[in-house]
Amino acid sequence: MGKSGFVNIIGNPNVGKSTLMNLLVGERLSIVTAKAQTTRHRIMGILNTEESQIVFSDTPGILRPAYQLQEAMMNFVDTAIGDADIIVYVTDVYENSEKNAEYVKRLNLLSCPVIVVVNKIDKISEAANKNKDVPPEELLNSLVEKWHSLVPKAEILPISALNKVNTDLLLKKIESLLPEQPAWYDKDVLTDKNLRFFASEILREKILENYHKEIPYCAEVVIDRFEEKETIYNIEAIINVVRSSQKGIIIGKKGEALKHVGTQARKEMEEFFQKKVFLKIYVKVDPQWRENKKELKKFGYIQ
Repeated sequence: MGKSGFVNIIGNPNVGKSTLMNLLVGERLSIVTAKAQTTRHRIMGILNTEESQIVFSDTPGILRPAYQLQEAMMNFVDTAIGDADIIVYVTDVYENSEKNAEYVKRLNLLSCPVIVVVNKIDKISEAANKNKDVPPEELLNSLVEKWHSLVPKAEILPISALNKVNTDLLLKKIESLLPEQPAWYDKDVLTDKNLRFFASEILREKILENYHKEIPYCAEVVIDRFEEKETIYNIEAIINVVRSSQKGIIIGKKGEALKHVGTQARKEMEEFFQKKVFLKIYVKVDPQWRENKKELKKFGYIQ
């Protein structure tokens, strides 16, 4: 009997949840971009130490759903809150604590331990300048006090996931709070997702990085074929968009935009899989995919 448990990471968009999980697990499992709503699924990353097994979950950023896809994303968050052994709530030095306040209130009703992480302390001077030139140390102290008042049961820990400041302390705190119970997964298991999932996420990351406005939020990647050979993966992907005009933007003049994105995705897949990749991409117009429960189930958003 060792220590193990589900440590579920929740919070608003763009506070650094995915960066934090990737750091704690030691692998790049969640895609990371500067755009909101980068994470759409609940992604587990498993860390085994000599004394414990920690099953981290990265979750979509909290938002008010505007369509079925976003409702499914928030279901991932609600499920993560319900099955956690420990909740890590991530905020940052810029965020207004009143944003999605109903989720903050729920933290006080949980029976499991809660850690509130104030991320991006490497940006505290910049945040202080935006906050009417409040001295950085004063701003950080006021943020810690504010979160203590909002979630009295929680431990508040300022960190920088990007610069690995206090993340070792966070990991030690998590380990100390884990319940004593058998490990949930074999020691060689890193995540609950398969290679198809990571291929689709890598391509979607490149869409987020290369296209703007509504395009990334109207696009969904499906891996239609994933064939593993001895020296190469043959992958065929479909990018679903909701309008014909978006299809034209994705492809670009003479196909140059799609070729550029495909090259970036292929190179990253090869680095991730440690094997050569042949990647073929198609673009399809599917006007209702974000609202169609059958489509969302096919894409893995609904069980």
